[in-house]
Amino acid sequence: MTTGAEALVRTAVQAGVEVCFANPGTTELSLVVALDSVPGIRAVLGLFEGVCTGAADGYARMAGKPALTLTHLGPGFANGIANVHNARRARVPLVNLIGDHTTWHVQADSPLTSDIESLARPVSDWVRSAGSAEHLGRDMAEAVAAARSAGGRIATLIVPSDCAWGEAKGTASPCEPEPAAFVESRRVDAVAELLRAGKPCSLLLGPAATHGAGLAAAGRISAATGCKLWCDTSPTRMERGAGHPVVDKIPYFPEQAVPMLANFAHLVVAGTRAPVAFFGYPGQPSSLVPESCKVHELASPDEDVVGALEALADAVGASGRDVSGAQLQVPERPTGTLDPRALGTALAAVLPEGTIVMDEGVTSGLPYWLASPGCPPHDYLQNTGGAIGQGLPSATGAAIACPERPVLALQADGSGAYTPQALWTQAREGLNVTTILCANRAYRILQIELQRAGVAEPGPKARSFIDLSGPELDWVALARGFGVPGARVETADDLVRELERALAEPGPHLIEAIL
Repeated sequence: MTTGAEALVRTAVQAGVEVCFANPGTTELSLVVALDSVPGIRAVLGLFEGVCTGAADGYARMAGKPALTLTHLGPGFANGIANVHNARRARVPLVNLIGDHTTWHVQADSPLTSDIESLARPVSDWVRSAGSAEHLGRDMAEAVAAARSAGGRIATLIVPSDCAWGEAKGTASPCEPEPAAFVESRRVDAVAELLRAGKPCSLLLGPAATHGAGLAAAGRISAATGCKLWCDTSPTRMERGAGHPVVDKIPYFPEQAVPMLANFAHLVVAGTRAPVAFFGYPGQPSSLVPESCKVHELASPDEDVVGALEALADAVGASGRDVSGAQLQVPERPTGTLDPRALGTALAAVLPEGTIVMDEGVTSGLPYWLASPGCPPHDYLQNTGGAIGQGLPSATGAAIACPERPVLALQADGSGAYTPQALWTQAREGLNVTTILCANRAYRILQIELQRAGVAEPGPKARSFIDLSGPELDWVALARGFGVPGARVETADDLVRELERALAEPGPHLIEAIL
């Protein structure tokens, strides 16, 4: 007999799914057994559901295809929702499997019963609750297709236990994903005319356009027209370094972003939306684009962004133009005092070619970005949705997607404390992740926001909410407790030495940098 769970797993394998990040419970045991009985999917345990969902995000960013997450009922999925939110904002493909009570037991309202669909819908583009074992394979095929549609979406399939253990007919054939919508030539021609008009223009690149063919086309367009290249404040995945087109991030704070964009008469948006502030501030608009700068959409996130950029390159006569990109320029290794600037310079100075950098350094991450445009070619990931606790899990998933490449997690201590369990998964799986833990003993971004709000001296209660020094987190001890060797450094010289050692050795490492 083929169970519904076996049909689901076989269908997932045929659809190209290779990894399942899981924290299962009783209602998911048939799915767990199916992962054993059906070869083809790597099972990775996370000690917290936010690790599973964040790892699936990091995996999808680098693999370009969905992984599965497997969580236990509504409460288990709720533990992972923050990083599903981040994945949705990043527009990556992801399939969530959520176990549920048997169809006939839900009415009993047992302690773990909840309205799972109400939890899933705000962070999912596609949601379905399976109705029978017979159709579970088909449900899986449609979930994977939904996740792979239009560049990347979140699909959530709720699986009652009796559907998983019941008898199924067999594997379902993979379904074709919905393709990205075609961009009409008249829109491309209008933007081309705009770029040739001679007024200062800039081009804002979304997730599909900051790596691969999309970035190459954008680089040719910039070389041919002189337009400035921007990306979102927190890009999903960007190819950076020597040989790649130079792309700047839209600044985080409105008082920095608005004056920069005021230098341009036109902002062309490709695969994202016109930039807005992260928060509403007194007396300031939501939009970061001043009235003097006109916004033009080349392609929406649901459209064929890469095709539109390549067509635009042709239209401006840039299709065959060579783009040299950034020149190789590695900074000198810093010495002496360790501060965020020295930390960023040290990372840039030792970065191996092909590294995947996952930046959740928050206030400590900007110096690395500024120091690294001429580093050896590498990929740069960031927390796109703003829900902190993504860095360590996403670095974990990226390492599983690209086992041949080193991964460097630039991690703030406050946000790292949300999901430190990811270190255990890195140790268990033997992943080549080096974590630089930026220990400033504070939620520093809140300190900055208070100062911007005119609160120069916060009171004792406000200080208690942003100070992490009493007691101090011992990240070296935490790392070792999860099975990852750790070291603490207090000078730039020591950081460079430990970085070089960690990057030369296999397996995970953590370096706590005292700032």
